[in-house]
Amino acid sequence: MGFSPRYVKDYFLQSKVKAILIYVVEIALIVLLAAGVSFFFCKSIVLQEGSMEPTLKAGDRVLINSASYKLSSPKRGDIIVYRTTEDAKSSLHVKRIIGLPGETVQIKDGQILIDNKTYVEKKGFPAITNPGLAEDTVKLGSGEYFVLGDNRNNSEDSRHVDMGNIKKKNIIGKLWFVVAPMDRFGILKK
Repeated sequence: MGFSPRYVKDYFLQSKVKAILIYVVEIALIVLLAAGVSFFFCKSIVLQEGSMEPTLKAGDRVLINSASYKLSSPKRGDIIVYRTTEDAKSSLHVKRIIGLPGETVQIKDGQILIDNKTYVEKKGFPAITNPGLAEDTVKLGSGEYFVLGDNRNNSEDSRHVDMGNIKKKNIIGKLWFVVAPMDRFGILKK
């Protein structure tokens, strides 16, 4: 029993159409995956100020992981990008999380106290000369964070009335990668 030439031709035509459709679907999935990764992990900003020196410098281009806090909560030591208000047009700020929801923060004799215990940081930041609002104990509410710039004596952060405690809903994401300059290219270390 043989196959007719028309049957063979139709079979090959269907196979080619099927292969092309599979190819188109694969490309569409790759494009969607790339767009998702780009949207959640590759938003970038350029730092406009030196409040995070020596960790980050003005002009550094960094990537933001905007998905991290949808799956977990911010942690002490994380460097975050946030807005002070819910207005999407308000400026972005970059600081390090020091105090977590429910804790008390105070700056006394140049040292940070969290729940009345001295907080010892991994990096050797200078003693704080201006405690600002944290001269008295600051109580963090639910979903509130106390942030400081690494340039402790030249940073507008939670110690200042204009900034205050940062609400989780205003946090854009966590900084995770330095893109430029090339001599600092790589994963951002806490």
